[in-house]
Amino acid sequence: MRDACAVPAARDVSLRWHDEKRASSGQKLFRELTRAGCAILLVGAARPAPLPAAGARHYKRRMTIRLDTVDAPTPEDREAVIAPLRDYNERMAGPAHTQPLAILLRDSNGQPVGGLWGRSGYDWLFVEYLAIPDSLRGHGFGAALMAEAERVAQARGCCGIWLDTFAFQARGFYEKLGFTVFGTLEDHPRGSRRFFLSKRF
Repeated sequence: MRDACAVPAARDVSLRWHDEKRASSGQKLFRELTRAGCAILLVGAARPAPLPAAGARHYKRRMTIRLDTVDAPTPEDREAVIAPLRDYNERMAGPAHTQPLAILLRDSNGQPVGGLWGRSGYDWLFVEYLAIPDSLRGHGFGAALMAEAERVAQARGCCGIWLDTFAFQARGFYEKLGFTVFGTLEDHPRGSRRFFLSKRF
């Protein structure tokens, strides 16, 4: 279900369009949106805030911008969010050359029962998931998966691997493989921690 997130009504904003130095950050945002052809709708107000009269002749169409909280987003919604970020990142740092990585554990019937999932980009491999069934733990599969991930990362030209793990998961396991903690998030979940680790080659 999609619900529009109501923005509290605000007083009319009077912008000094020819005074860059004295414009507030909110005014600058308003100006950039209206230059892009957007009419800013203040929910609860009688009508959208008007475009500046001096530049009104340059607009061929007007849009209303609103917030929309989506409980069940689609792949298209995700792409709409990522697209402008990807464009900005590539302009600032060049292409990320993002590439997925899956290293699977298969049973005797060829069915996947666990493994490693991650992606490489901007010269690092991120291990998002590492999962091994309880029945297979203690047999070296975790270390084997990480060793293969390291091999692939080096083959892709990465300078290291990074990942995260909860306090109740596998921090000690990763530290034995040469990873070190570079960040800690407290109370995630409450009363516990989440650790961020990395290993440079």
